[in-house]
Amino acid sequence: MRDSRGGLAFGAAAYVCWGFFPLYWPLLEPAGALEVLAHRIVWSLLFVVVLITATRRWARFRDIARNRRLMVALTFASITIALNWGGFIYGVTNGHVIETSLGYFINPLVTVLLGVFVLRETLRPAQWFAVGVGAVAVVVLAVDYGRPPWVALLVAGSFATYGFLKKKADLGAFEGLGMETLILTPVALAYLVVLQVQGSLVFGHDGWGNALLLVGTGVVTSIPLLLFGAAATRLSLTTIGLLQYLGPVLQFVLGLLVFDEAMGTARWVGFLLVWTALVVFTFDAIRSRRKVLRIAAEGAAA
Repeated sequence: MRDSRGGLAFGAAAYVCWGFFPLYWPLLEPAGALEVLAHRIVWSLLFVVVLITATRRWARFRDIARNRRLMVALTFASITIALNWGGFIYGVTNGHVIETSLGYFINPLVTVLLGVFVLRETLRPAQWFAVGVGAVAVVVLAVDYGRPPWVALLVAGSFATYGFLKKKADLGAFEGLGMETLILTPVALAYLVVLQVQGSLVFGHDGWGNALLLVGTGVVTSIPLLLFGAAATRLSLTTIGLLQYLGPVLQFVLGLLVFDEAMGTARWVGFLLVWTALVVFTFDAIRSRRKVLRIAAEGAAA
């Protein structure tokens, strides 16, 4: 599949949006991470409902609801995406933007390990080398932090698991997100009600600006997904794989230059190891894909 200019534009726009996410969530203060997560779930559902209505996909949505096996997969997917969103929001609002970016840098390596342990896939030597270097990097960073990089590991592990479950479900972006947020919304609403009863709910008590920004969490969550969906149909998997690093690169730069987070020598060593692992991993993936395409072309010509 040849990449189109429109596909590259859509894909780059999606990952740029995700890359600049750390600038949005601190604007929601004084709302805490859990309240922000609850709002993100509720308002994402409402925004997706509008999109499903506009695109007339309710029939497909009802078919999903009737499929018990699919609903089980989506229930687990909703839990993992809630963990991912919550970990990300906590990280960027508590001075861990760089650590959060680390989670998305190591996500491809975690995805590969998931394939090994869950799907019994066999790794090529270069992939094992990349995973090994990534593991060393995590150990180096754990020693530097004085603890394992929990935020990064949570973000990477939850997103890798979410991607695995979504691949098994094989759904459109908005039908899947709509059902996942529908599953989570009762819990999110219950939490917001508890905050209101306790008198600690921020929404509606800190001015219209804050309220609108909290409502906007649904929009900023859904728009990159729309852009990514448009890109996915126009780009090769190799190009998407390369574009995915744009998000964490931007997050890393924001953490370093905008949020002024510390990067000592050991931390730089850890990140350089991660980037080395990703270079090896990416070039191996490109080489492997080209080999598969060449063999397929030779078979078709025979």
